[in-house]
Amino acid sequence: MNIVLRIILVLLVVFFGSQKDTFSSFNKNFAKSYYFEHCIVAKESSKDSPLHVVQVVDGDTIQVSKDCKPVTVRLIGINTPETVDPRRTVECFGHEASNRAKEILSNVDVKIETDPSQDTYDKYGRLLGYVIMQDGTNFNQKMIAEGYAYEYTYNTPYRYQKEFKEAQKSAQKEDLGLWAKNTCDGKK
Repeated sequence: MNIVLRIILVLLVVFFGSQKDTFSSFNKNFAKSYYFEHCIVAKESSKDSPLHVVQVVDGDTIQVSKDCKPVTVRLIGINTPETVDPRRTVECFGHEASNRAKEILSNVDVKIETDPSQDTYDKYGRLLGYVIMQDGTNFNQKMIAEGYAYEYTYNTPYRYQKEFKEAQKSAQKEDLGLWAKNTCDGKK
């Protein structure tokens, strides 16, 4: 029996030795990952701790990690052209809006601000909120101001409605993004 154990041990050493690059690559990537740092290596978090953006779905929807579980957040007060709705074709300027959101929000920490004037969740179970970046910038408003989104009121006015409408007027006046004359061959 002792010989069998030695043979198995030798085979394991040879096998794992030949897999060294695979395992070390996995270990390096896993150790750098958000889930290793924040979920496996348990860190205390408070109610006011920033949430990590784990996926940008499109220009007006993201996923954050809350208590090591993904939470989908639909941004209040904005709408961007569709890119992921299976019932629709990709809309004009959708890729640009989605790419801009990815450029700004991928793999960063943010705060999500809810609004008592709105429901907490929409009919799809998505948390409704404003994305507040580390520097205090309201991402929802930024997307409108840069012309990647338009102001969108669903049923009832919301906290930043006035500011969002002003941001849209400014983007339209400056012909930014969605409002540029050559965007989508002038179709709006």
